[in-house]
Amino acid sequence: MTSIAFIGLGNMGGPMAANLVKAGHSVTGFDLSPASCDQAKSDGVNIASSTLDAVRDAEIVVTMLPAGKHVLSVWTDLLPAVKEGTLLIDCSTIDVESARKAHGMAQERNLTSLDAPVSGGVGGAKGATLTFMAGGSKDAFDRAEPILSRMGKKVVHCGEAGAGQAAKICNNMILGISMIGVSEAFVLAEKLGLSHQALFDVASTSSGQCWSLTTYCPVPGPVPTSPANNDYKPGFAAALMLKDLKLAQEAALASGASTPLGAEAAQLYALFANAGHDGDDFSGIVNFLRGQKS
Repeated sequence: MTSIAFIGLGNMGGPMAANLVKAGHSVTGFDLSPASCDQAKSDGVNIASSTLDAVRDAEIVVTMLPAGKHVLSVWTDLLPAVKEGTLLIDCSTIDVESARKAHGMAQERNLTSLDAPVSGGVGGAKGATLTFMAGGSKDAFDRAEPILSRMGKKVVHCGEAGAGQAAKICNNMILGISMIGVSEAFVLAEKLGLSHQALFDVASTSSGQCWSLTTYCPVPGPVPTSPANNDYKPGFAAALMLKDLKLAQEAALASGASTPLGAEAAQLYALFANAGHDGDDFSGIVNFLRGQKS
């Protein structure tokens, strides 16, 4: 049994912490939201009165926070309180620069750290089927892997500090672009009198096959488990997709990479979110492409 502190018990962090409890670990958590703390407590997480109280006796500290500024702020507060030898794992999706700064802060105190963002959404967090993309030293990865594997089905060491975040934003740029492409194809098929099922049967077994089609189909019917069959309830909210696409564009600008389709996807998701759909599943952009504003 490992003593784990989990900071950030929201839609993703809460279920992840609960899965660590199910795996037999002692988990102490903290979140600013009383409702999140209450849910985590019902799942067996010990709730601390503060971040500092949560991390004092932890062997491993996991953070799951909204943005880079939150990670850097929380790590600034908790680093003086953690004991020698503690491993810090940040599972937030943040910009690469902030991830590297967090690693640097840990290194200054001779602590081992890993950036390990996830893919798989709330369903993956609840079902312990997430994919973890990890950046950091091999020693840090080897220590973290047994813990991460209790929360996900695949854990990949992508490279040194910040590599996990780099992999995450590249992957989600592909996802955002592909969902728009699949959605456009269904909109065109509708105009041409082709049924959803007919297009799915062809594209899912030929060169148009992709995850956005076969697992997360943006129209009702062909994939019963997709959010399209549940009024586009997330899932993975459009606001989160927009966040990741913006991170990808920031990284592209900083590195000099050319990503014209990524830039267009970011613009379309911004329009979709600003039209009042930031809380819809990101696959709901098919309705926006049909011209439906609400």
